Amino acid sequence: MVSEKDLQAVLDELHRLRNRVPQLTGALAAGVDGLVVAHDTPGVDPEGLAALTAASLGVAVRVADATGNGGFRELLVRGERGYVATYAAGRTAVLTLLAQDRVNVGRLHLEGRRSGARIGELLDAAEAAARAARPARRALGAVSPAPPTRTRTTRTTSAEVRTATDS
Repeated sequence: MVSEKDLQAVLDELHRLRNRVPQLTGALAAGVDGLVVAHDTPGVDPEGLAALTAASLGVAVRVADATGNGGFRELLVRGERGYVATYAAGRTAVLTLLAQDRVNVGRLHLEGRRSGARIGELLDAAEAAARAARPARRALGAVSPAPPTRTRTTRTTSAEVRTATDS
């Protein structure tokens, strides 16, 4: 779980990035699962963009893997009226930037890579801190006052689930 302070730091980085590259029309940090972390995307649905980013990321990861080019780093899409650039941001997030067609693509990459690295550091550190803050599992043989009551649910194992990236 990411704290409000960490989320604000990510949002601040998105605002600074948009100030450094005036041709940016939007910036979004999202998890690789397609959930929004923070956004500055006026006029664009951030949830929809995050979901599309996750879908395109899945394809980009597969292409990089299939061609032996290593892990995903970035993806650039050029449309008639602008660019969509996605950069790796740590272990579990991505940075997606929307830019006008007149943007200097070299500058876009330079600033996007830097911001992606900063956002990745913030989110990876927040995730590590959250893991460390979780209570340690009780040692074997330890006695608890009363066992918690839970409803049993059926779980699907990873062997039973086949995603688009598994095939």
